[in-house]
Amino acid sequence: MNILDFTTRLGLALFLGAAIGIERQWRQKSAGLRTNTLVSLGSAAFVLLSIKIGGDAVGRVASYVVSGIGFLGAGVIMKDGMSVQGLNTAATIWCSAAIGSFSAMGLTAEATIVSIAVMLTHLVLRPFGNKLSKLPFTKSDAAQTEYLFTIKCKEKVENHIRVLLMQHLGNDDRLLMRSLTSIENGDPCNTIITAEITTSSPQDNLIEKVASRLTIEHDVMKVKWEVVGLQTDV
Repeated sequence: MNILDFTTRLGLALFLGAAIGIERQWRQKSAGLRTNTLVSLGSAAFVLLSIKIGGDAVGRVASYVVSGIGFLGAGVIMKDGMSVQGLNTAATIWCSAAIGSFSAMGLTAEATIVSIAVMLTHLVLRPFGNKLSKLPFTKSDAAQTEYLFTIKCKEKVENHIRVLLMQHLGNDDRLLMRSLTSIENGDPCNTIITAEITTSSPQDNLIEKVASRLTIEHDVMKVKWEVVGLQTDV
């Protein structure tokens, strides 16, 4: 590969990455013009380096680019109150890396098509998605609710309460128990049991029924539940 090919492919990655970045900057997203341009440019630079090295370096470096961009994308995902924000931005960064890789391999048409597809996804599907979110059934079916269940009880009934909690929560198809832990909280006579529960739709009434049932158990001093997360596509 001569210097002209190197410059052309790198320039294509820069141009297409900037095209995506302009749309993101216009939407005032956290990863805008410079971020998407640099992601595309950097991905292309690493793939071009692997081409220079030769052998099986291209495949290995490309796989490292994919995994490395995953860490970069994780940095823009934030939990804001009960919602998760930045998933769309992280996915866009991932696509920018793919465009840079296509450009570095000299696949101009493919890189351009992917760039157009990404921009059309944002420009066309965004208003369509906003209309879908206003439909009555969308919010309950698409949102994933996360609950935190907390029980304070005597240490001697801990196992009994854990079994009851698993019976009431773990055997219901609408609920997914992600974790179940116990801590002493500085008092060996008392135990605090916490359970993290995920549901595909809000189940406040069901959670409240379980809490009411456990409240009347002997040696249970406190039962509390709260919504700690609401994951949506943003």
